[in-house]
Amino acid sequence: MATIALSEADEERRRGFVRMRRVATGLLIAAAAVFVITLHQDGLLAYVNAAAEAAMVGALADWFAVTALFRHPMGIPIPHTALVPKKKDTFAHGLEDFVTGNFLTGEAARERYVAADVTRRLGVWLDDPAHSRRLADETAGLLARALTRVEPGDVRGLVEHSLVPRLVAEPVSPLAGALLGEVVDDGIHHSLVDIVVIEAHTWLVENPETFMAIIGERAPTWMPNWVNDIVADRLHLEAVTWIRDVRDNRGHRVRQALDDLLRDLARDLQEDPATMARAETIKERLLTHPQTADTAMSVWEVTRTALQRALEEEHSVLRERIAKELRRLGERLVAEPELRARVDERVGDTVADLVDTYGAELAPIISQVIARWDGKEAAEKIELHVGRDLQFIRINGTVVGGLAGLVIHTVSKLLAP
Repeated sequence: MATIALSEADEERRRGFVRMRRVATGLLIAAAAVFVITLHQDGLLAYVNAAAEAAMVGALADWFAVTALFRHPMGIPIPHTALVPKKKDTFAHGLEDFVTGNFLTGEAARERYVAADVTRRLGVWLDDPAHSRRLADETAGLLARALTRVEPGDVRGLVEHSLVPRLVAEPVSPLAGALLGEVVDDGIHHSLVDIVVIEAHTWLVENPETFMAIIGERAPTWMPNWVNDIVADRLHLEAVTWIRDVRDNRGHRVRQALDDLLRDLARDLQEDPATMARAETIKERLLTHPQTADTAMSVWEVTRTALQRALEEEHSVLRERIAKELRRLGERLVAEPELRARVDERVGDTVADLVDTYGAELAPIISQVIARWDGKEAAEKIELHVGRDLQFIRINGTVVGGLAGLVIHTVSKLLAP
């Protein structure tokens, strides 16, 4: 073999190949030596000579067959020899078709993924506090470095030239109406209403003077102060009572009226042209306002700075939270077979889709790489991987040839007159 750069694994293959080639060649030499020694001998040695002759012929035939795959035997350009150097491109395309049809298939990829039990092993790995913490630190560091590489000009360009024009052109009324309808139907807004009325009641109870002062500022100047105080006090009491009723009564008319209002608005945003037009006008006015981009950039800078600081701090709350959630995920993946099954199904489908979609584009790498090799280099590389096993053909040819020769000589003797 010519000198080529070998990895450690290839070097081990080379040593195995050379060792088996010496064994096969040694058997051929041994058969030839026995044949010469027992030539023209009678009796038992005649049987040995016949076996040695057949073994030698079998060894030579298989040596020729194996050698002819990769080079011309003894350098003689015999037709139909050195097949690999001559047919490497044909072999490459055949191998490419074989790999595409049998390995780069979605079903094969899915089965391999499921058989590898990746989800459970990932859960076991994440369940180790050291591993989850290390992954959290690596993830945080990666995100922090990514944030430092985001240029403000790129963000502004994205907002002004991509996001804003797209949002202006895209109708949002139907989507907003559908979303608002879902919120009202599910009662999600009730929690927000509770917060408002609770905080309003608390403020009224704790700030009666402020409330009365606001009312007093709007009282008629010709009215005596003591009358204004009585009216303001009464209004405060009624406001506290009314807010308390709204807070405590889930079926209060105000709550029902708010539900009806939001439900009507959701319907109008999807069906009423006038409401839809007004909503789109408000949206466009807001998005095209000169201050919108500056506000978005200010929000981005504040968010980026806060995130970067939290990600860079070794024991920040964010890092601790990431590590905690990763470990919790690992615990669930180990303890919940149903969750593992769902993850396996979804990831398996994703892997299968990726292989089905892009597998045909990956397979040509085989023919492209082999096409860059010259014939001799291709033969050397292929022989390095399969040459050791091919030497067993020579060994088997020697042994089987010898046995066949012994059987033929024996039969010929038995049939002789």
